[in-house]
Amino acid sequence: MELLPGERLDDLMTKELQIIQSRDVFSFSMDAVLLARFASIPPRGRVIDLCTGNGVIPMLLSTRTQASIDAVEIQPRLADMARRSVAYNKLGDQIRIIEADLRQYPKTAGNGIYDAVTVNPPYMPAQTGDQNENEHYAIARHEVHCTLDNVVEACARLVRTGGKVSMVHRPNRLMDILESFRRWKLEPKRIRFVHAHAEAEANMLLIEAIRDGKPSVKLLPPLIVYTKERQYTEELMRLYYGSNGSWAAGADGKENE
Repeated sequence: MELLPGERLDDLMTKELQIIQSRDVFSFSMDAVLLARFASIPPRGRVIDLCTGNGVIPMLLSTRTQASIDAVEIQPRLADMARRSVAYNKLGDQIRIIEADLRQYPKTAGNGIYDAVTVNPPYMPAQTGDQNENEHYAIARHEVHCTLDNVVEACARLVRTGGKVSMVHRPNRLMDILESFRRWKLEPKRIRFVHAHAEAEANMLLIEAIRDGKPSVKLLPPLIVYTKERQYTEELMRLYYGSNGSWAAGADGKENE
């Protein structure tokens, strides 16, 4: 496999998987890894990852399930990188990279065809933050091509009744997320906050909902990233470097509706 200028091949530290990355187009970070471990994924069936970027989440999900995995990305360069990573790791029989706009994809794919949806969407409204960053970073970080409600609508249309939608976002958008989920008949079932260290405010949010589920939500124990010595906590180490495909709560997909 030939890497393009500025690209590198990084180790995902699990199942000998490697992924193509580039500083020019926004490499994945911890939020993607935590979402891939948090999401309830069925052992078989159909799964889709929206806003897939360079395909890190579907690649990590492939270590936990035999389900077929579709992954949607609107940026051509990132979609190309994801396809080449999938091919390099010989995952083409399980993962399909789709270059598409998530706002339009349900119209062509159909409603209710997936058992689970994962999404790591842009966190910030379009007109906030650094407006001088390159196009790839801006699209990944800001709601340039889709709003939060666009994302939730796509998730709700794609997932079947009783299927699960898992998202990583920022805690300051929690109320927006809950309102949008309920609007599109996604009932929140599990919420977990991530803290850099035990004394810090949460800086990340993991949330999972069930399509047409009954009202009942669990607030899971907080996930702490660093010890006082600025080392990864034991749990964080398991999430990054564990084995057997069952790092995260919800790995068995048995949450009650």
